[in-house]
Amino acid sequence: MPVYHYKGYKNDGGSATGIIDAESPKVARVKLRKVGVFPTDMVEQGTTSNADVPGTSSSAIGRSPALSTTDVAMMTRQLATLLVAGLPLVEALGVMVDQSEKKSVKSLMADIREGIRGGKSYSAVLEGYPREFSQIYVHMVRAGEASGALDQILFRLAEFLEKQLALKHKVTNAILYPALMLIVGVSVLFFLMTFVVPKITAVFTSLKQALPWPTVVLMSISHFLADYWIVILGGVALVVWSVRRAMNTEAGKLKSDRWLLKIPLIGEVARMVAISRLTSTLATMLASGVQLLDAMDVAKRVMNNRVLEQAVEGARQNIREGETIAEPLKRSGEFPALVTHMIAVGERSGEMEEMLRRIGQIYDGEVDRVITRFTSLLEPIMILVMGVLVFFIVVAILLPIFEMGQMVR
Repeated sequence: MPVYHYKGYKNDGGSATGIIDAESPKVARVKLRKVGVFPTDMVEQGTTSNADVPGTSSSAIGRSPALSTTDVAMMTRQLATLLVAGLPLVEALGVMVDQSEKKSVKSLMADIREGIRGGKSYSAVLEGYPREFSQIYVHMVRAGEASGALDQILFRLAEFLEKQLALKHKVTNAILYPALMLIVGVSVLFFLMTFVVPKITAVFTSLKQALPWPTVVLMSISHFLADYWIVILGGVALVVWSVRRAMNTEAGKLKSDRWLLKIPLIGEVARMVAISRLTSTLATMLASGVQLLDAMDVAKRVMNNRVLEQAVEGARQNIREGETIAEPLKRSGEFPALVTHMIAVGERSGEMEEMLRRIGQIYDGEVDRVITRFTSLLEPIMILVMGVLVFFIVVAILLPIFEMGQMVR
């Protein structure tokens, strides 16, 4: 059934826009008039013929940007709730189309519903929307369809997406405040050194007297920044461009990820976040019925670190040849002993999903602890550094003034 995007006005004269599905534009107009909407413009957004081909629906092509992870998590939980209530999948999607307030969500749900009406499975339709639904999502939905427990799988997916969002927000919030302080501090110092200090030190230069070494150092730095600030900014831009270009290559990404893991504290946090993502994803996928090798192939991509991804892929190949999971991960040297030991215990006890879930919880807690310690230490350190720099500037300016006062006496 076609889906139409309409514009018009209501009985009270207010504007109205939205999406409606109907057999034809005429039927769509009749439906709208029944609810007090008088359409002035109507454009077909998607039909069954193009919804049957993954990724080619007009709403998928025209919708930009992609839905956020928050939107997908909310959609997933709502759909799971409707399925648990006993509604068939197509009817549940129809309810979501009617209730959704965001046009992008409404359009996506309508298009997915038409794809299912055209004879495709839910997972097959989702494959046509790789920006919204990751491979992890599609694999788990496919496993839920095969096991007949799609509603429970969707609940697990919603919880998984919400946990991933919470972890991302923790890391982002931890970085945001120090980054803001650094930008403000550097901007203030740059302004002082290029505009304020030269005007003050110009008085000392006109006296043609020997100046204290702090003042000489300050004047040298100030003149350099004032004379060559364009060159400095150009150099910084060139370095950033070169680094980004190098990181677009596979070798560059591998080197940068290896270098990142070696940075004190930051590398520790990056490794823990990657391990938390890997184990949580594996636990969710295995509990949903996805095969181990397929789960590892998909889960490794959520780590966002080429070094750790290679270690997981190497373990996956060894598992294919008959080895256990823990031993090849231990040989890689990239995973802490706690991780490999708990995985080995899970293999022996037959409770792999539970052990992986516990590892994820442990490292989530560790990330919280390290980030809290990091932010609590970084703030006073940055304030101390800024205070020392400002103190140096003040001393460098006041010393010549004191000397001139003594000479006058």
